[in-house]
Formats: sequence, structure tokens, C-alpha cells
Amino acid sequence: MSIIRPGSAVHLSFILIGLLLPALSIAQDLAAAAPLELKGHWVGYSAIAITILAYIVAMTEDMHQMSKAKPMVLGAALIWFAIFIYYHQVHGNSKTVAVGFESNLMAYVELFLFIMVSMTFLNTMTERGIFDALRIFLVNRQYSYRQLFWITGSIAFLLSTVISSLTVGLLMGYIILAIGEDEPEFVGLAGLNAVIAANAGGTMSPLGGISTFFVWQQNMLHFWEFFDLTIPCVVNFVVPAALMHFSVVKKTPFPNDDEVPVLKRGSKRVIFIFVVTLCVTILADVILEMPPIAGMMFGLALLQFFSYYLIKTEKKGCGPAQKGFDVFKCVAGVDWDTLLFFYGAMMIVGALGFLGYMEGMAQFLFGQISPTIANILIGLSSACIDNGTLMFAVLNMHPDFQKGQWLLLTLTLGVGGSLLAIGSAPGLHVLGLMKGIMKEGEGYTFTFHLRWMPAVFLGFAASIGALYLVNGCTF
Repeated sequence: MSIIRPGSAVHLSFILIGLLLPALSIAQDLAAAAPLELKGHWVGYSAIAITILAYIVAMTEDMHQMSKAKPMVLGAALIWFAIFIYYHQVHGNSKTVAVGFESNLMAYVELFLFIMVSMTFLNTMTERGIFDALRIFLVNRQYSYRQLFWITGSIAFLLSTVISSLTVGLLMGYIILAIGEDEPEFVGLAGLNAVIAANAGGTMSPLGGISTFFVWQQNMLHFWEFFDLTIPCVVNFVVPAALMHFSVVKKTPFPNDDEVPVLKRGSKRVIFIFVVTLCVTILADVILEMPPIAGMMFGLALLQFFSYYLIKTEKKGCGPAQKGFDVFKCVAGVDWDTLLFFYGAMMIVGALGFLGYMEGMAQFLFGQISPTIANILIGLSSACIDNGTLMFAVLNMHPDFQKGQWLLLTLTLGVGGSLLAIGSAPGLHVLGLMKGIMKEGEGYTFTFHLRWMPAVFLGFAASIGALYLVNGCTF
């Protein structure tokens, strides 16, 4: 028996034609509207001026106390408005610009969802008391400060391979402050060590860093190829840590009176769901070539159902440890300022690429300069400019790199941010955490980090040398 009646078939045909007509219209508009050369136009000059001003305001966040997201989001909006207005005046429509805007927006949406899910899992583990238990456990084990220096650094390194390094910085800063509240020098050294470790660990995994995620997202490196960076990243962490080791006090902290808290109901299952999420994300990408965000959203769905289960199976009159949790409160705890900052940064870079500046910069960096030297210089510049923004900019230049050059760029951008306290998200998070707790000038500060920059730079150079040897002495 026929399911579709003749009349319905006609209606269906009209619907399909109606859906196809806009696409055909857009294709005709795009064919008619070739990209304009605006690098020497007032639109291009305005875009450069707005970009510089937005970054200056964002980088001086500590001086004016305005969140770094505000100038970046406003700057992105102003630049794209200028481009849209000019194209509308010249072509009579802005379809070409709309396609460019939406392609950059889609790249950001995937990053946004990926980080949001990762942070939601981290916030859920925090709410379940997992990290409080880890903090008290470390304090009560009576490790020496030197042992704790290496333990906290190693934890930061390992965690940042599966959790975004920007959240690892905040977590480890919190633990280090609790352990060394009476030893500001230890707090400074351990804080710096955790920042270096988080950046290094996040560089050897596409799950741990913004720049590495971009490389993975754009299929410049496959998932398993990132592990070619394992030895260089370990070297980057160990070299400065070994130099700082001798400056850490030899004392042992006094034991804490707090008992290790009983983990809240479902805490171990939350960890299990997170591990399953990572496994599904990786295997789906490697085997099915499915975008990473698909696996992460699958994990978020599992977490939501588990939250529903815990709430529905609560016993009346039970204590807080036996109650369930609200996933959406964990989502609300995500670092929205950082996520919006990346929106502004990526859309600004996308606009500059649309205007042709990225192509011109690529011709200079990778045409007139050796790609190896250019990639090292780009990595060094990440000491001042966010590495995710720089990687997105390089990807917009579409350089013709071999695998060795992509590994070099990924390494230098990932660990280059450790050169200055303001060069990476973990560093900024630890700096912000110290402000309200440590006395002025004590603990981990910009100046303290600067004092140890030669040691950090030695680790940076040693990691490049290690990559050179691991990669068969060729880039």
C-alpha cells in the first residue's frame, strides 16, 4: 500500500524546491560577488586598529579590572559590521561575507561545546568532593615540600592531557595554596611548576589545549600523532622543574586536622562516565572520523541521565553526601569569560583572514623566512598572545606544512606560553587565585615568574632539541 498520496508527493516536491531555491540563489550571489581587496582600504586599516586596541585592553585586564572578553567581543562585532556594511554598499548584498562569518562561527561553536563539556565534568567532580579529598589526602600524607613540588607538578601534567589546561591551572593553584599556606616561596615555585606542567601536558594531547584542539579539529595531525610530542613535553616540564627543585624548602608541612571527606554519592561513577566519554570521543574520531564534539556531547548526555538517576533515587532525610546534583549548575560554573574571549579572538582573526591579511602574513613568514624559524618565533610570541588565537591565525594562513612542521608549531605554541605568567590560561588563572589570598608580592606573581624565565626558556629550547632528535633530525 502506498504511504505517500499523489497530492502529498506534489506538496513534497514544492517543499524540496523551496528548500533548494535559497541555496541556488546564494550560489549565484557568491559567484557574482568576488572577494574585494580591502587591505589598503579604510575597512582594513580600521580592522587592524580595532584589533590592536582590543588586545591592549584585554592584556591589561589587571589594571582596569574589566574582563578580557568585553573588548574582544566588541572588537569582533565592530570589524564584521564594517565589512558587512561595505560589501552591502558595493555589491548590494553581503552573502559572501555571511558565508565567511558563518564558517568562522562554526569553528568556534565546536571549540565552545568541547570546552563547555570538559569544564562541566570538572565542575561536577569538584561538586562531588573529589578534588577536596585529593587536597586533604596530599596534606595528611606528610610529604616534604620538595616531594609535594614534584607530585603537584606531575598531577598537573597528567590531568592536562585529558582536561583543558586552563582549568587544571585553577585546580592545582587551589591545592598548592592549601598545602603551602605558611610557605609563600613554596607556593610561588609550585605554582610556576604547575603552570609549566599544565602547558606541557596539554601540548601532547588534543584534549588538553586550545591550540592542539584546533590542529586536531582541522585534521592537520591525527590523534595518535600528538604522542610524538610526549618526550619533548616531558623535557619541557622536567628541565625547569629540576632547576627549581633546589630552591624548594626541605621542610615538611604540618598535618591538617581535616579528615579525608567521604566522597559524595556517585562520584566514582562520574569519573567512570568521564573516562568513557574520552574513550568514545577518541575512538569515534580515529575509527569513524567523527568530529570530536560528537563524542563529548554523548558524554554530556550520559552525565545528564546519571544526574537524573541520582536525584530520583535520593532518600528523604539523607545527608548532603547522599544527594544528587544539578548538571545545569555545573554548566553555569563554566568559565564564560574565557569562552567569550575566544569567541572575540577567533572572529577577529577570521575577519583579518577574510580581508587578506593572513595570506600576506603567511607569504612573509613561510615564504621569506624558514618555516622552522617562523614556527619558533610564533611559539615565542605566545608568551604574550594567547596560543589558541595564534594557532587559529596560522590555520587561517593555510601553510603547506609537513607533519614535522605541524609538530614543531604545536609544541612551540603550547609550551611558549610558559615563558611569561600572562602567556597562558593556567598562568592567568593561578595569578588571579593568588591575588585574594597571598600577601602583596608573595607566592606566584608576574615578577616571580619573570625571575625564573631563563630556566623556563632553557626548557623551551631543550624541548625543541628533543623534538628534533625524536623526529629523525628533520622538521
